Amino acid sequence: MCGAPVQTQTLPAGVDVEKETVITGRVLAADGQPIGGAFVRLLDGSGEFTAEVVASATGDFRFFAAPGEWTVRALSSSGNGTAAVSPQAPGVHTVDVTAAEK
Repeated sequence: MCGAPVQTQTLPAGVDVEKETVITGRVLAADGQPIGGAFVRLLDGSGEFTAEVVASATGDFRFFAAPGEWTVRALSSSGNGTAAVSPQAPGVHTVDVTAAEK
């Protein structure tokens, strides 16, 4: 079993989005329905694994990262998907990942 923390849409108390870079979004099926329980991985600009979380029941995920080039990859029994995100400054940066059917 993976030890990745389950996610919610609400940011924890004390997060200063003026100083921190947050990558957040949802894992969605092709029809737009959320996919809960997907493993969501954050890969750096060179494609190296950086972190993993489990999407909430509503498909939500969140990572704290540095500004730069990132790839978000979702893996689920419904399908897999990838999305790129390039935050250039602190703040909340949203990217949804659509998982293609297997």
